Amino acid sequence: MFKRLLPYLLLILFAACAPLSRSADPDSLSSDVQRVAEAVTARLAGQPAASDPAVDVDAIVQAVVAALEPQLAQPAPTVKKGSAMITASSELEATLIALYQRANPATVYILTPLSSGSGFVYSADGHIVTNNHVIANSNSFEIVFADGTRRAGRLVGQDVDSDLAVLQVQDLPAGVTPLPLAQPGDSRVGQFVIAIGNPFGEQGSMSLGIISGLDRSLRSQRAGVSGGGYSLPAVIQTDAPINPGNSGGPLLNLAGEVVGVNSAIASTNGVGSGVGFAIPVAAVRRIVPSLIASGRYDYPYLGVSFAEELTLSGQQALGLKEAQGAYVLGVNSGGPAERAGLVAADASGRGGDLIVAIDGQPIRNFSDLNNFLVFQADVGQTITLSLLRGARQVDLTLTLGARP
Repeated sequence: MFKRLLPYLLLILFAACAPLSRSADPDSLSSDVQRVAEAVTARLAGQPAASDPAVDVDAIVQAVVAALEPQLAQPAPTVKKGSAMITASSELEATLIALYQRANPATVYILTPLSSGSGFVYSADGHIVTNNHVIANSNSFEIVFADGTRRAGRLVGQDVDSDLAVLQVQDLPAGVTPLPLAQPGDSRVGQFVIAIGNPFGEQGSMSLGIISGLDRSLRSQRAGVSGGGYSLPAVIQTDAPINPGNSGGPLLNLAGEVVGVNSAIASTNGVGSGVGFAIPVAAVRRIVPSLIASGRYDYPYLGVSFAEELTLSGQQALGLKEAQGAYVLGVNSGGPAERAGLVAADASGRGGDLIVAIDGQPIRNFSDLNNFLVFQADVGQTITLSLLRGARQVDLTLTLGARP
């Protein structure tokens, strides 16, 4: 209330104090105003005002209070929150409409003899990115664009472990341009995202949500060496509704950039339940060019099986000095790790090496190690592993192979 009345109070104080000031000195006038302001504040609070023989404070206080009484009787102005919300809602609505008009023409419906799904135009020469599971085990691909134009597609390359595949059409319909890719690492939890695709065959459907989580993992659809499995790191979790048929379509930010490729849903009945997963744009940028160039992508390979995570109780049971790191459960015969001298856990699960850094970069868990291998390393690259072997810290040099 006092803040609302402050402009009136200051005007009255200057008007009242100017003729009563002991001199024309501005500092003196300022001092008088300060004393009177303190007195008025005290009087409004129901406290006695200090007297000043040089200034008739009581008279000024009475004048100020009389002037302020009408203002005190008025209700405080209200903020029209509804208007602000309507304005923000209208701006978001306009953004979404414009985004759809740009992105939907580059989002396609993919039909095969076995399944259907979504995809998006990656390059002006007709390359289309989708999920591997959409086109798996098929040799015929029909691409339907938003304007109804149909093209035959040919398979260019596929990668089971990232669930990415590339098709190509001979030419694009007029006006269709590739979707831009976001920069890796720009995504944030809470960020608005939009999924465009063909759920249940409903072509050109758009849904809105947020990024619910980052750094999830997506299991490969194939088994690894020695019965183990591979997984793709840095996967995006979203609550944007994703259903069967959305697979392979783009997950976009509000700038219309692809932040991920919709790939999977967590569900017990095959229908989206608020937990969807998208392959990160970092994987698209790294893997898709190789699929176009050679039809495949070679992942760096250690030849090691790891514990997914270490709990405090697990650390104690294994006799480890710390719980952070990637714990070596097994070493594949003839692989890079065996040649470098890594030690696997024994039959009791104890005695394995704990990798704590690669090339000086800290490794907190298996996810960190997998992230390094998939997004930062190359086949044939020589790296330095820092590990704990019992109570000793050991550095080993290892040359990465290609994942079998």
